[in-house]
Amino acid sequence: MSDLLTVAMPKGRIFEEAADLLRKAGYDLPDEFDDSRKLIIDAPDAGLRFILAKPMDVPTYVEHGVTDIGVAGKDTMLEEERDVYEVLDLNISECYMAVAGLPDYQKSNTDIAPKVASKYPNFSTKYFKEQGEQVEIIKLNGSIELAPLIGLADRIVDIVSTGRTLKENGLVELEKIIPITSRLIVNPVSYRMKDAQIDEMVERLAAVVEEE
Repeated sequence: MSDLLTVAMPKGRIFEEAADLLRKAGYDLPDEFDDSRKLIIDAPDAGLRFILAKPMDVPTYVEHGVTDIGVAGKDTMLEEERDVYEVLDLNISECYMAVAGLPDYQKSNTDIAPKVASKYPNFSTKYFKEQGEQVEIIKLNGSIELAPLIGLADRIVDIVSTGRTLKENGLVELEKIIPITSRLIVNPVSYRMKDAQIDEMVERLAAVVEEE
């Protein structure tokens, strides 16, 4: 294993907030870190190597040990159910999972299972099963709000931050499911092999999170 701790980081909003946390925790990140298009960035002064990935792929990289650590949204963790340790709530990128639909939506009394569109099919299936409701899940990868507007689905399950996107598309929140934040996750083998380095990172980040 490399002496550098390898960290899978999601591109986008979570990346920016996680980078800010790392800097506040005293990690010296290179200038190219903020605007580089590279997929692998070394930060030798910080003892870190970063792998930049799509948010949904971060837990996969960590589970398979190609990275020691990752930053992943709780929504991704709930959907993917990967074999990793969730060691710290970073308390960034706060939002929540919700069910939404058109304002006039009403549950059907027919035997036909209503359709729900989501990019979280596993989570959605489990949620509605727990509610005792049989639904047909349609997996979409983006623009989930379109589904009720074009008749593809009756409802959607998606992440809500401000609610602005729902409102602009004429949808309303029907049920709030669970709050979501980003978490620090660790590969189980790495936690045994690099426990001192990982524990130090957890402690430094936890101190920053507590102060925020």
